Amino acid sequence: MWTHQAATSDPRLPLHRGTLSLSRLLSVVWPPVHFNAVGGRLLLSPTMRALFPGSFDPVTQGHQDVLRRAALLFDEVVVCVMFNANKTGRFTIPERLDRLRAAATDLGNVTVDSHTGGLMVDYCRRTGIDVVIRGIRGVTDLDYEMPMARMNHELAGVETFFIAADPALAHISSTLVTAMSRQDRVPSADVSELLPVGGCGSEGS
Repeated sequence: MWTHQAATSDPRLPLHRGTLSLSRLLSVVWPPVHFNAVGGRLLLSPTMRALFPGSFDPVTQGHQDVLRRAALLFDEVVVCVMFNANKTGRFTIPERLDRLRAAATDLGNVTVDSHTGGLMVDYCRRTGIDVVIRGIRGVTDLDYEMPMARMNHELAGVETFFIAADPALAHISSTLVTAMSRQDRVPSADVSELLPVGGCGSEGS
């Protein structure tokens, strides 16, 4: 068993110098950390958490692709439905949450949440998340996102991590999917091709 001689004032540990087991150490470490053995040494590394916010009205294959790639880069990703005053909500918040859960079915380190009553930085402060994921389809997206990224950093020290869209999906947006689904001339199968793999229901409904 790995042990460490330590003197501590933590009330959950003996006040005198003694042997501290690894399991005991794990019970008092906060914030959460990973213990990685490298070259025979035990290294502590903080858990990397990120927030993927959006209106997700509806969830698209582009969203799902960014989410999957973010899940490979971070220990935990919270995908969160946010309020967007510039968009007219088509699906209810519960419907969007259900579609996000379906899109993240096989992603064990992804959780789904909503925050519609305040700023994104308020949510970040409350949950202790300091990295935000944003998908970028092109220069127009980047021009839109950069001022917000600077403001989020100014307000709360939140960093923005940009993920370039898969070129095969870069043309897809929630606005496009909504516009197509409202056109009776567009076959529902064509709209479904833009939705996440895993079955999130028909956009024509």
